[in-house]
Amino acid sequence: DRNVWHKPFQAFGGESVYRHQLKNDGLLKLYGAMSYSDFDLTQEDINVTEGIRFALKNRNLYINASYRGFLKNDWTLNAGVSFSNDYSKIKVIDDHIKDTNNSAHFKVKLKKHYSNRFKLNIGTEYFVTNFKENYNGVGGNFNYGFNNNIFASFAETDIFFSKKLASKIGVRAEYSELLQEFTVSPRLSLAYKTGSNSQMSLAYGQFYQNPKDEYLKFNTNFKAENTSHVIANFQYVKDKQIFRAEAYYKKYNDLVKLDTQLSLPTSNFTNNGSGYAKGLDIFWRDNKSFKNTDYWVSYSYLDTERDYKNYPTTATPHFASKHNLSVVLKHFVTEWKSQLGLSYNFASGRNYTNPNIGGFLNQQTKSYNAVNANWAYLISQQKIFYVSVSNVLGTQ
Repeated sequence: DRNVWHKPFQAFGGESVYRHQLKNDGLLKLYGAMSYSDFDLTQEDINVTEGIRFALKNRNLYINASYRGFLKNDWTLNAGVSFSNDYSKIKVIDDHIKDTNNSAHFKVKLKKHYSNRFKLNIGTEYFVTNFKENYNGVGGNFNYGFNNNIFASFAETDIFFSKKLASKIGVRAEYSELLQEFTVSPRLSLAYKTGSNSQMSLAYGQFYQNPKDEYLKFNTNFKAENTSHVIANFQYVKDKQIFRAEAYYKKYNDLVKLDTQLSLPTSNFTNNGSGYAKGLDIFWRDNKSFKNTDYWVSYSYLDTERDYKNYPTTATPHFASKHNLSVVLKHFVTEWKSQLGLSYNFASGRNYTNPNIGGFLNQQTKSYNAVNANWAYLISQQKIFYVSVSNVLGTQ
């Protein structure tokens, strides 16, 4: 690559799982994971002749415990607790930044099958977040951070009106201590079995989330960002063949806007942002038509625009491409004890701002194309030799 490495990338990590079956048929699970990464390099930059020096040290610890057991009167109990600690030490040119994020999550859920036609889920959960940042740079030494506690309760029912028609009705209530905001989110879905191998469904829901840490560390005068989803789905499954089509519309409200290029202590933040996304996803998989051959095709169409962050106008974000296509083929050759694979990926161009002409996100990159190939050889039941080549045709 064209980077100048002062300290090559290095990383290590590990995880551990423990399960214990209790005498009352309850199941206790424990999980822990830890990772560490470290690197230092100078990256090329069109605006800085000598490049930009960037270094990062990150340590992440995550543990959780969960319990599933059975109570009287056919109630099932699920309970869990988790804790995470994420520490990052960042250097950008002459600026030094230390971020520490401690989070905990407590959750309890009760479930009961009243009959084959009615099921009930109720529960509550509590989130605790403590974020701290120390910035030491040319402008001085500053400390930022916030504490956020979120309490939520939810209830959901599964109702089977007949062998062909079913519904799921739910509601979630949530209170954010930091934002001092109470929200209620209704959710509803209906599913109808159109045949012995097919069904269609329609779903609606509202969802809330707090603004990102990069905003909350400087300003807490926000409302929760929220969206409304409407999703229609059709699925056909028969004899190793699957067809699925899904159309959706999502409306975004109260997105964060700011008047500077990056989130800064001097930025003027508002909740005046909005946007939408609508699209279609199609998926087909066939493991029947051709002997020892499995293939699938997926296509997605996305039409989305947003007015958020520092956008001067409503526009399609740079990360969104309108058309995406993926074709995957796998063929097993018994005599060779081998599986041969071939795939093709396509993505239409994404928007970017060309500073040489007027406008915002005013041009589009060319389409992305890639053909990939792989070969897996079965040495024994526990050993596999695998080789893959990406972008076989060398497409630029």
